[in-house]
Amino acid sequence: MNISNLDDEALIAFTQQVIRAQSLSGQEQEAAALIKAKMQELQFDEVWIDAYGSVIGKVNGTGEGTSILFDGHIDTVPVNSPEKWSHDPFGAELADGRMYGRGTTDMKAALCAAIFAVGRLVQEAKQAGRKPMGDIYISGTVFEEVFEGVALGKVMEAVQPDCVVIMESTALRVNIGQRGRAEINITAHGRSAHSANPDVGINAVYEINPVISGLMELEPTSHPQLGKGISVVTDIISSPYPGASVVPDLCRLTIDRRLLVYEDEELVLEQYRQLLYGKKNCTVEIAEAELVCYTGSRLGGRRFFPAWLMEADHALVRAAQTALQDLGQIPELSVYSFCTNGSYSAGVARVPTIGYGPSYEHIAHIADEYIELDQLLQAAKGYCAIAARVAGL
Repeated sequence: MNISNLDDEALIAFTQQVIRAQSLSGQEQEAAALIKAKMQELQFDEVWIDAYGSVIGKVNGTGEGTSILFDGHIDTVPVNSPEKWSHDPFGAELADGRMYGRGTTDMKAALCAAIFAVGRLVQEAKQAGRKPMGDIYISGTVFEEVFEGVALGKVMEAVQPDCVVIMESTALRVNIGQRGRAEINITAHGRSAHSANPDVGINAVYEINPVISGLMELEPTSHPQLGKGISVVTDIISSPYPGASVVPDLCRLTIDRRLLVYEDEELVLEQYRQLLYGKKNCTVEIAEAELVCYTGSRLGGRRFFPAWLMEADHALVRAAQTALQDLGQIPELSVYSFCTNGSYSAGVARVPTIGYGPSYEHIAHIADEYIELDQLLQAAKGYCAIAARVAGL
């Protein structure tokens, strides 16, 4: 396999196409169609869009080796303040060795790189009359930005991979873990009254105040590699709203809790129950949600996305490092600071998982989001090398 045969200009042009296809969560159909067509053009053996809108491409192996799935999500966060951008958020403009646009770093460019890498692998193998020993899959999953892992779970149920590569940004390092994430709702129930006579009622906002004070004093759990299991209040909603001359009878607090390995739902919930000071009118629970995909299908569940951590000497980690070192890359081991689809593959399904992708975490979601073209091209070579080594080609 000659990795130098990757068509850099074609990869850049295709990435621009996909960046220009706006794809908010639940609106990924245009990007999905482009990705499906490109996989078919590059001679993947099977390509399909599942019931939830995720795109899956497969390269058939002989069945004698390790199957590998490369996952990248195709949805993006919104562009809330386009006036803060100096480049068109959906223009995919090239300047100073960079491509600018929403989804460049997070994370359409990585997905495009993998599609071209595996496509080249397929073409060269077919020309040589060879097949990989293990199946190779690429998934472009939906709804990751609002519900990490739920769409990937549906893909994995269908393809049953032996191992997974999450293609979120790692600056070309090999990531072996991440903190998870949970959304916790603490709800205080009061009693309505006219605000001119507040003593007649029970103000639910006042009932929640001691909980907020307790959160600020709460000592987070910690892990030597993953960091702290921090709690951050992300919103407070009272009812009725607006509350003109009415004492609120309900107040709901939402907490973003970053999870460490071995922290399960009951452990986390008990931590917050301790803040309720015996208040019988307060409840704590894991948030739940249901989402409507662009296909009309629904995805949903509890918003609890586990942490995960691979051993540094795991066979998948060693194989990826060796493949990348052979390219001249320096694949240091690290971990993600944010949550990824790996919460399902490694945290729930317990399938060996690593992260490897171009660009840098801190560039995700910012105004003038960009990817360095060199990172994009190096990642494509990296995906090609990892696929060849793990799947056996």
